Amino acid sequence: MNIEELIKKVAKGEIKLHQVEKYTNDKRLATEIRRKALERKLGVTLDNIGHYSIDPNQVIGKNIENMIGVVQIPMGVAGPLKINGEYAKGEFYIPLATTEGALVASVNRGCSTLTAAGGVKTTIIGDKMTRAPLLKCPDARKAREVAEWVKGNIEYLQEEAVSKVTRHGKLRDIKPYIVGNNLYLRFEFETGDAMGMNMVTIASEEIMKVIESRFPEVKYLALSGNVCVDKKPNAMNFINGRGKSVIAEATIPREIVEKKLKTTPELIAEVNYRKNLVGSAQAGSYGFNAHFGNIVGAIFLATGQDEAQITEGSHGITLAEVTPEGDLYISITMPSLEIGTVGGGTRVPTQREALTIMGVAGGGKPPGANAKKFAEIIAGAVLAGELSLLAAIAAKHLAKAHKELGR
Repeated sequence: MNIEELIKKVAKGEIKLHQVEKYTNDKRLATEIRRKALERKLGVTLDNIGHYSIDPNQVIGKNIENMIGVVQIPMGVAGPLKINGEYAKGEFYIPLATTEGALVASVNRGCSTLTAAGGVKTTIIGDKMTRAPLLKCPDARKAREVAEWVKGNIEYLQEEAVSKVTRHGKLRDIKPYIVGNNLYLRFEFETGDAMGMNMVTIASEEIMKVIESRFPEVKYLALSGNVCVDKKPNAMNFINGRGKSVIAEATIPREIVEKKLKTTPELIAEVNYRKNLVGSAQAGSYGFNAHFGNIVGAIFLATGQDEAQITEGSHGITLAEVTPEGDLYISITMPSLEIGTVGGGTRVPTQREALTIMGVAGGGKPPGANAKKFAEIIAGAVLAGELSLLAAIAAKHLAKAHKELGR
């Protein structure tokens, strides 16, 4: 069957979109056939979607199905930002993929201010990826019995289940939650440089097999019981953390605040208190911040992270106060930054290049070091974005900046 015949049959629905690869070994050609069939069926032109450098043979079956092309998002860079971290040490440029005018400029101004003040101090306070399967038990006492057994056999479950399916995943803790006769087991894993969602999902399935064999009266219902919690706003991750939990902080001399940000430490602290803390409390928000999601989203899109996990990445608290010396202390706390530098979308060539800008592409030495370094860079960039936006609001420059930069 020639290409024209394939296009006609796909357009008519005689060949389904996911079946095109059966008729050609070239996934780039299959991508073109799907796109041409869609153009013909819908009467549209998709030239820009069909213009790309990514090789479909590398991503179909790993990162995408039914590929027809790509969507292109403008990418800018902010920096340099000086970071004094435990893993990120030095000056970094941060790639940001966004269509929101003024965002890159705002983060860039924050980077300039923080670097002039001596840089950002970053501290990782937690590192775990979670999965929480659901077990249906005969009653609450059986649920408690299973929970106690599981808590006392973490090393056994690592050896008998986890180590059989992954060399990188390490089961570190299990937190049980019992609701009636339902038992939710929140497994906490170390996952090296991978974000680790697939890794812990596969490992959790193996653990369930061990538990079922020991407690045949218990029924394993769901691999995720939603106590993980993945890709949803939630108090669990806000309080306990998931992925990397990281803090970025800086003290900015008064003269730098006044010169670079055109406002004062007092005004920034007051705006933060009344907007980010009181305003967020009134709204019932899990984000006691100005716009974590803006920076996290732009970095996630640029570097191949799971975009749905921007949800938890936007959780967090911004604090600002005037020091006894009259300077500005500012910090951001991010409890749930779910990121990786290997696997998933980080394999896509354009996203991998963005990771190389920060020197975090691939696995770290020792394992996990690159992902932690990446977390510190993101936290520094988020602090820069928070500082700049709070200053713009305090100085009443926000609307002006958006007018000038295309909003």
